[in-house]
Amino acid sequence: MDFKLTEKEEALKQEFETFFETEMKNAPPEFGNGGLEGIYTSDEGFAFHKYMARKMGEKKWLSLGWPKEYGGLEATIMEQVIFDDVRGYYGAPGVDGFAVGMFAPTLLAGATEEQKQRLLPPIANGEAFYCQGWSEPDAGSDLASLTTTAIREGDHYVVNGQKTWTTGGHKAEFMFLLARTDPDSKRGKGLSVFHLRMDLPGIEIRPLKYMDGKHVYNEVFFKDVRIPAADLIGVEGEGWNLTRQTMNFERSGAGGFSGAKRMLEELIRYTKSTKRDGQPLSKDPNARRKMVDLFIGSEVGKTLAYKIADLHRKKDFLSLITAASESKLFSTELAQRLANYATEIMGPYGQLEHGEWSPMGGSMVELYQFCKGATIYAGTNEIQRNLIAWTGLGLPRLKFK
Repeated sequence: MDFKLTEKEEALKQEFETFFETEMKNAPPEFGNGGLEGIYTSDEGFAFHKYMARKMGEKKWLSLGWPKEYGGLEATIMEQVIFDDVRGYYGAPGVDGFAVGMFAPTLLAGATEEQKQRLLPPIANGEAFYCQGWSEPDAGSDLASLTTTAIREGDHYVVNGQKTWTTGGHKAEFMFLLARTDPDSKRGKGLSVFHLRMDLPGIEIRPLKYMDGKHVYNEVFFKDVRIPAADLIGVEGEGWNLTRQTMNFERSGAGGFSGAKRMLEELIRYTKSTKRDGQPLSKDPNARRKMVDLFIGSEVGKTLAYKIADLHRKKDFLSLITAASESKLFSTELAQRLANYATEIMGPYGQLEHGEWSPMGGSMVELYQFCKGATIYAGTNEIQRNLIAWTGLGLPRLKFK
């Protein structure tokens, strides 16, 4: 494929860069180093997230690839990747990954026309914020084993059960829920997708705090929660197939790779300005070797992101499944290498979170603590390796008696 951008794409990239460089100057101190912690752990951080969402909504950047009748720009997949690439580089919030990245594609793939007209515009305008009601205590990576039920009673479905690791559930106004509408069904059969408000009677949210007290994740309990039948998305019992259709939308991971590149650039500046034994750290052979490895990794990641965009353009969805797993696997393990190498290069200073002696504002401490979790959520890296083996290499699945 040709990696050179067209004149239109170059102009669009420049527009994105100007916007994010300008707007990120408005980030409050509470936003810190960004990421999920920056968005969800403080009221100020979440307010900035909402501010950025409205700004991008005005430009229709939250709905770049959507059909025009639903508020989109019908942008190309490459234009979407360029947007994600630039936004990731600046660490900008404002794109609700659950609303924009997951629920909107679900609506476009399987919702009724009434549901699309009702639910898509607030997402496109940056006015609706969601959380994901999927994982359960005994159904994380093996999502098809979930047990939360939604039983039809007249014009409502009555929901009972529990979800866990619900990112941003304490801030979200809405949830898209995967529940079992046939209590006698097994695995992926009998599951359905719902839209629901988080202020419905019977919903209880309990925080799952980090060791340092930060609040990003939650447990959500449902006790006889009544959801209008009009908020069933798609066909009852076909929710598993509907959720899988969302993989046909852009999943390049470009933002993660560009974000790692930005951190690497900061690390390089740190090594150039910090001396050890009278020499800049950038002269140390071990430090140089590690930074070269990280630079190569970021370039490989960018190439993989562009490959995914090309596969999407060609509608080669089978190969896309494999490439998306490769991207998730590679990007999360690249983040681990970045955190490990950086804290090693920084030595004891790399353990300081705050203060004048804390390198890079403590960002590497946060990444070091967070990066392991990224290899687990959204499908563990072990599962991603299995998917690559099965769908990409054609290897047989092992069957145990």
